[in-house]
Amino acid sequence: MRKLVLDGYLPYRLSVASNAVSSVIARAYQTRFGLKVPEWRLITILAEAEDRTQLELVSLTAMDKVTVSRAAQGLVARGLAAQRADPRDGRARRLSLTEEGRRLYAEVAPAALKLEQDMLAGFTAAEIESFQALLRRIEAAARGPDPAVTQA
Repeated sequence: MRKLVLDGYLPYRLSVASNAVSSVIARAYQTRFGLKVPEWRLITILAEAEDRTQLELVSLTAMDKVTVSRAAQGLVARGLAAQRADPRDGRARRLSLTEEGRRLYAEVAPAALKLEQDMLAGFTAAEIESFQALLRRIEAAARGPDPAVTQA
């Protein structure tokens, strides 16, 4: 039986890497744009689409309902997003970017791409492509059957 060594345990390594990247991003977005990471994620998703329900945003951002709700409230309070009733479901609210939100996105997006470029500067295009494919496979495997249930 293989011994569990935390530093070599893939879920731990992924968590540490994710936390390190998130920390850099959080500092950059907060300092330069006054945005929290969940707010930036919503702005990005909303910039890609006309509008979304909060349930759609939960699914698209992999954030929980409370985080999405708080981020949406923050964007609305700052005038970066607007809410309206969903015509198909009166209980649901649709969120969209305001002109101010679109202007902020146009300013933040290049900074985000530069941050990514700087982080990946030591990697070849083939390594980045391979890494992204591997991450997608890990995500898919993690969304598959619950290993705790299938091994019981």
